[in-house]
Amino acid sequence: MHPELAADLDRLPALLEETRQQALAFLAGLDDRPVIPPRSEPPAAEPLPEHGGGLPAALTEFAERWQPRLSASVGPRYYGFVTGGSTPAALAGDWLTAAADQNSNSSLDPAGQHLERQTVGWLRELFGLSPAHSGTFVSGATMSNTVGLAIAREWLGERLGVDVAEDGAAALGRVRVLSGSAHSSVSKALSVLGLGRRALTVVPVLPGREAVDVAALERALAEAEGPCIVVANAGTVNTVDFDDLRAIADLRERYGFWLHVDAAFGAFAALSPEHADLVAGLDRADSVCVDLHKWLNVPYDSAVQFTRRPDLQARVFRNAAAYLGPLGEHPDLVHLTPENSHRLRALAAWFTLRAYGRAGQREIVERCVAGARALGEAVTAIDGLRLLAPVRLNVVCFTLAADPTPERLAALAAE
Repeated sequence: MHPELAADLDRLPALLEETRQQALAFLAGLDDRPVIPPRSEPPAAEPLPEHGGGLPAALTEFAERWQPRLSASVGPRYYGFVTGGSTPAALAGDWLTAAADQNSNSSLDPAGQHLERQTVGWLRELFGLSPAHSGTFVSGATMSNTVGLAIAREWLGERLGVDVAEDGAAALGRVRVLSGSAHSSVSKALSVLGLGRRALTVVPVLPGREAVDVAALERALAEAEGPCIVVANAGTVNTVDFDDLRAIADLRERYGFWLHVDAAFGAFAALSPEHADLVAGLDRADSVCVDLHKWLNVPYDSAVQFTRRPDLQARVFRNAAAYLGPLGEHPDLVHLTPENSHRLRALAAWFTLRAYGRAGQREIVERCVAGARALGEAVTAIDGLRLLAPVRLNVVCFTLAADPTPERLAALAAE
């Protein structure tokens, strides 16, 4: 065995303790660390060392060379994006995920799959989805949207008598995807899936809103030739606006489209009795995207996708290899996403759900919403500022009351 690797294995408990201390020092310094470190050139590239020096050398160099350049995105002063930190339980779960290093893609080694399915069940309850929704962990909302739209693509083929998984997206002909304010990841997913970015038809939104105009959506559906996909939004990325999911689901009864809901962080409105009505109708969706490394506060990367049609999901993603075993009535995770290898992402989510329960998650959501509301009220009380949109949930959009030019905003930001 390589001598440095052997030495690290011999000293593993002490080295893990040193790593723990370095992590604690990073967390303890968040209040003093710049939220975004000053821009600087990256360190000069170095050739791969022939002899590495073991874990102690790597820890030292990381602490000196790279750690000072990291943002304080896990701290309480990071407001730029909907980026969560990590609860203590989620952090512990992620550490144990790395230590156990499970590939939970196969029932031949089933504990990881069983834990993931239990965690998905808890999340389904948390968001008020029905038992008909099965789910799988994925890397983020982009992948969750991609998986959901891949299932929708297969549904289109089913309606048209085409086996898309075997014959390809070209067999569908022109596809129409309707949405009011689709996230950019939807266009990315359509590109990846061979449907094309131009498949997305932007439907008019309500005046001064990002929520789709349901009447305009119905007109677009009436004009559509053949089956189509509707992407509804539960929490748009700019102003956290919500489509009327119940009204859109009612339209599906008349027009028979696939309803995919991008609820990347808006799904968490279901936890707050005051705001749950924003996502009323979410349980009627055919597929749902929810990000977890945002408001569940688990480490990157983590999200979940739900669908009512796991049969179509397995048709898309099945991996026909003898060593992976038969598909079966309850397909292994390897047959449900693009990934053959499947990190036990569910463990961090399991830890935080088990540690704090529904009440703990609700408190996080309601505290964040209360903070956003207070900030919104403070902005309206300042003559030189104005809100760009109502504070519906956890995002506050505001700007200068007069002359909010890009140049002036950049100058203020530089100060």
